[in-house]
Amino acid sequence: MTSYIHDNLDGELDFDRIAEVASLSPYHWHRIYHACRGETAVATARRLRLQRASVSLAQTDDPIAQIATKAGYSSPAAFTRAFADAYGLPPATYRERGSHADFRPGQLTTQQGGWSIEIQRFDAIPAFAVRHDGPYIEIGKAFGILFGQLAARGALPERIEMIAVYLDDPTAVPPERLRSLAALAAPGGEHRDPPFERVEIAGGDYAVLRHKGPYADMSAAYQWLFGTWLPQSGREADDRPVVEKYLNSPQDTKPSDLLTDLCLPLRSIAPAPD
Repeated sequence: MTSYIHDNLDGELDFDRIAEVASLSPYHWHRIYHACRGETAVATARRLRLQRASVSLAQTDDPIAQIATKAGYSSPAAFTRAFADAYGLPPATYRERGSHADFRPGQLTTQQGGWSIEIQRFDAIPAFAVRHDGPYIEIGKAFGILFGQLAARGALPERIEMIAVYLDDPTAVPPERLRSLAALAAPGGEHRDPPFERVEIAGGDYAVLRHKGPYADMSAAYQWLFGTWLPQSGREADDRPVVEKYLNSPQDTKPSDLLTDLCLPLRSIAPAPD
């Protein structure tokens, strides 16, 4: 169901028709969706449309009126009210002063603005995952499949550790060809059947930046991490994939309060000879 919402954000979402296809009454379908996802289908669609709008505001120069229309709002004023309620800033202010602005070239050193980098050593993490092909900002679609399948099987774990693994360089690979994994840490051997696949998230040294704010702002954080911090750090990036660890959920957390650990893999430093 979340896949349908992701794929049809630009059109009218007929949730009653989906209930009919599922052979459920609209009443029961909406109750089941809310129980599985922790929010209504309407709230999911609204959240995803505003998230897409935040990406446009942070990463493009598209006019706000155009972004408002694409997000499904009849006027810029209605869009401004909805966006400010969700993101804490009106669209124009968010574009100019959102957390993505903190990472503009020359804006930050590693200790300014509360941002810092910690070097951490991770053990390998066994996990099961759903593969996502396409723009990284849309990996929520794969997480929706992951949680939906687990909920349908009554197999949601009590402790959830959400991890995204990004397999390609978005500066070198077209967005539609990017590959990633939406994963949950799972030490056991369960969930080997499709759409799940067993993966192991590589251990080793990582530079970890704890990002607070909307997911749309993280592209600027990565640019700063790779372009400013890494050359000054004395360390080298490794060939292992970049990993994100999600410390809370957009379903029950305002975008401005989302916490994400951005984990850049580093080559290990050889021990000094005796």
